[in-house]
Order: sequence, then C-alpha cells, then structure tokens
Amino acid sequence: MVFSSNLFLLYFLPVFLLVYHVLPRSWKNYWVLLASIAFYSWGAPKFIFAALGAMILNFYIVRFMSNASLPGKRKCLMQLSLLLNVGLLLFFKYANFFVDNVNSLLASFGVETLAWTSIALPIGISFFIFQSITYTMDVYRKVSPPLAKPTDYILYILLFPQLIAGPIVRFNTIAAQITNRVQYETLDNVLSGFIRFSIGLGKKVLLANVMGKYADQIFALDHSTLDAGLAWVGVICYGFQIYWDFSGYSDMAIGIGRMIGFTFPENFNVPYISKNITEFWRRWHITLGSWMRDYLYIPLGGNKVNTKFRLFFNLWVVFLISGLWHGAAWSFVIWGAFHGLFLIFDRLFLIRFTMYIGSFPSMVLTYLIVLFSWVIFRSENFSMALSYMDKMWTGGWAYHQIFQNREMWAILAVSFLFSFSPAFKPGRKIMEHLFREEYALPSSILYSGFAIVVLLLSVGAITSSGFNPFIYFRF
Repeated sequence: MVFSSNLFLLYFLPVFLLVYHVLPRSWKNYWVLLASIAFYSWGAPKFIFAALGAMILNFYIVRFMSNASLPGKRKCLMQLSLLLNVGLLLFFKYANFFVDNVNSLLASFGVETLAWTSIALPIGISFFIFQSITYTMDVYRKVSPPLAKPTDYILYILLFPQLIAGPIVRFNTIAAQITNRVQYETLDNVLSGFIRFSIGLGKKVLLANVMGKYADQIFALDHSTLDAGLAWVGVICYGFQIYWDFSGYSDMAIGIGRMIGFTFPENFNVPYISKNITEFWRRWHITLGSWMRDYLYIPLGGNKVNTKFRLFFNLWVVFLISGLWHGAAWSFVIWGAFHGLFLIFDRLFLIRFTMYIGSFPSMVLTYLIVLFSWVIFRSENFSMALSYMDKMWTGGWAYHQIFQNREMWAILAVSFLFSFSPAFKPGRKIMEHLFREEYALPSSILYSGFAIVVLLLSVGAITSSGFNPFIYFRF
C-alpha cells in the first residue's frame, strides 16, 4: 500500500484517523501498531512474520545489553544486535546482487555458476533497519533508556507514516512521544498536519508523476536516437520527479505523524538552490546524511584524522555505502562515488571557486553536477549512463513531438518556480509561512481550503491515470 493510492486516501487513512481520535488514550498505541502491521502486510505479507520475529529478538538483546553491568558484555550484545540488523539487510537486499556478480565472474572463467533462488526485496527494509540500529546505539551510548514494552519498540520501527520512504527517525528524537504525546495531540497539529500531508500528496501526484511520465518516455528511447535537447529535457524531468516524489513522501509522513502527535524531522530543504555539493547533502535527504555522519563517518574518525588522505577516504567510504544503500546495483555505487568525489573536490578547491564566482553561478553549477549524477542514478548500468551523458553534449539539437506537450512545459515551469524561488527572499517567506506549525484563523481557513483542493485534484489524478510509480521499492 502506498500513500498515493485511493485505497489509502479514501479508506485506510480516514478510518485510521477517526478510530485513533475516538479511542481512549491507553489504546492509541495498540491501534497505531495494528494499523502499521496491516499497512506493511499489504505490501509484504510473507516478510512481516520474519520482521516481527527479528524485532522481538532485537528488543530483548538490547534490553539485556542495557541491564548488563560489565562493559565487555554490553559491547558483545551491542555487536550481536548490529550483526542481526546488518545481516538481515545484507541477506534480503544484497544477496541477489552478490550472487549475480559472483556468477558473472565465474562465467567469464568458464566455471559453472552457483544455483540460486532470487530473494524478494521487502519494501522499506533500509529505512527500518537503520532505525533499528539507532535504537541499539542510542541505548548503548546511554542517550536514551530502552523501551519497556516490545510493542512500543515494534511501533517505533513499523510506524507506518515513515515506514517505506522515511524520513529516518532516530530513536532519541521520538522516544518520549512513543509513550506519551498528549501535549502534541492538538487541533493545531491536526490542521497543520493535514495541510502538510496534502501539499506532499500534490507534490507526488500532480508534479512527480507527470515529470516521471516524460522522463520514462525519454530514458526508454534508444540512446542512438537521442539528441542533446531531448537528453537534457529527460534528465531535468527525472531530477524533478525524484525530488518531488521523495520530498512529497516526506511531507506526507511528517503530516500524518503530526496528526497523531508525532514530530518527525525535516528531510528536505530546497536542495536545488545549493551552491556546492556539500550544501546539497545538508539539504537533500537530511536524515540519511545526518545518520551517515553520526553512525558511520564519525566512528571512522570523521574530521579528526591525521592526514587529508584519511579524511577523503572516510568521505568516499561513506558515500560509497550511501550509494549502495539506495539500491543493490553498481550504478548506485558509482552514483555514491560520484558524490563522494565532488565532496572531496569541495574541500580541495571547489568551495573556494564557487565563492569566487558568486551565488547564482554557483547554484547553476551545482545543479548541473546533480543532474549528471541523476543520469547515473536513473540508468540501468554505467555504460548506459555514459552513453546518455555523451548525447547531452554531442547529440545535436532537433525538434521533437514531445516538445509540443503543454502539460510537460507547465509542470516544468511550476517545478523550477517552487524549487528555485526560495533562493530569494520572497520565495523563502512564502515557504516559511506555508510550512509553519501553527496558523492564525484567516490563514487556517485559506490554507485548509487550498489543502482540500489539492487533495481533491490529487485523488482525481490518481483515479484517471494508471501511472503512479513508486521509486522506493528498491530502498
């Protein structure tokens, strides 16, 4: 089940919210847990039992770790918990990738390949494994005490608003809200949550889906038939598709969470106005970047290393892993290496260069670098990515029928406007006002009406179109 489906919008979510707000407070968590299990079971019915078993096992490992008095025992139990979680991720997400590469290597030497039955990838496994790791580490580091009940722990991991597409919610940020969120269950939060959810749904359905339709058409063409104009339009459309899709899902998650008293972290902050790749990663998928920093980069030594080589090595390792986190394919690894390389360039010379050329040229340069990275991310393999990028520079220019499509140009114009206008003061003010947590009465009426219109338009678009891609099945 996905947020941008009529099943979710017209049945699941209204029933869930209605029951939640009429139940006694002592029953609310059990209702959210039941709804989250049902939500996940709809898309992965076979995996839910294995997932629940692993969560219960991890809960008790962490409890024993928390109660252990000997440092060595605590460390061993922490490592056991990490082994369980990372092992699940490696098996379900990367076993097929590993076996396929081993078989390719064996075949190249004329050796008989390994027999293997492909493993289905559970939706959202990367997100909830990362959250499980934060629980283990936050308890181990004594940042937060462990939860008292396994049902509360399972609720934290399976909480359906952020289960399949993030944001990655660290345990210490909502530990108190899992057991008591009375102060957050207010009418203002319900209203601002509804507005935020509707905006996110509009981003996904009215913007991302339209951009995705044209991106898919262009990327599906034989690259030998591409010219530069068509190639550029294709990657720009894809860049907006993945931005509106991911940003929209984060907004919907934050909105639903707010409607039931949870405060989830922000995940996007207009990343296309970044002036360098370092800034881009402070604005794009913020929760993943901060997770990688705190749980991987800093343990590797972070900035506190003796040589620049080790510093650059740490950066590159983190982004190689970040690329692999996005999908079990070499194109994702190369995409991660690409960003890691430009982060190194930033530290060597690129930030100084962008400061020299000024804000607007820096923003354009960074946007172009990101577009080239999206070609790698979107392509099935690296050779196809190179072929596509070659056409962006050497393909010539021609007029195509797709350029006559007014819908494409209209959504592109809207996408550029809302992606880049926050670089300027009026755009920033509008965004800050729209995404605030509380509204004065006139604003409440205005934005509620706007949210209802966006919601109705989105439901109509979902009903009339069979095109509703879900990018996160690989994550």
